[in-house]
Amino acid sequence: MFLENTVNHTEQFGWIEVICGSMFSGKTEELIRRLKRAQFAKQRIEIFKPIVDTRYDDEMVVSHDANEIRSTPVPVASNIRLLANDVDVVGIDEAQFFDDEIVAVCNDLANRGIRVIVAGLDMDFKGNPFGPMPALMATAEYVTKVHAVCTKTGNLANYSFRKAVNEDIVFLGETQEYEPLSRAAYYKALLSQREEIEKEKNSKK
Repeated sequence: MFLENTVNHTEQFGWIEVICGSMFSGKTEELIRRLKRAQFAKQRIEIFKPIVDTRYDDEMVVSHDANEIRSTPVPVASNIRLLANDVDVVGIDEAQFFDDEIVAVCNDLANRGIRVIVAGLDMDFKGNPFGPMPALMATAEYVTKVHAVCTKTGNLANYSFRKAVNEDIVFLGETQEYEPLSRAAYYKALLSQREEIEKEKNSKK
């Protein structure tokens, strides 16, 4: 559950909210929604994203359905600590691409009384926990897991299947390279992809 008001108003600490899920699940959309609500409430906000994420725009945080909000691209997590001054709310998109320092940064900001909203992939294309996301989820007060719709079955999808054969963990892409799949569909697709790779290898012998 996710609350925006604390009961004990004498407590000056902030908190961390994590929005996680597969690709195409609406993580960035939910991040932008929460940040825009804070803006409407006249709260001072600052948004950051990793400098490597240039899929839609160099500076804007943009969701898959083209909703957007201005952000500051940073190369390392420690920059956020230096740049987040005189703000009430900090938003961080694509947190899985940041170094492990992002966990300490988010906790430091929350301890300064700032509401920190973080969005990121909870699993990589191999189905493993992604980068600093598990630690962020563990230290957050609120965790929201959002789901995509499986392109094969129509069920809820929580896996990001990489259609492109590329073993790099960080590999930016969209619907040409990735598709959201349910657990069953993901493992079927994985098996099928491995068989295709084996066939290709054998045909070259």
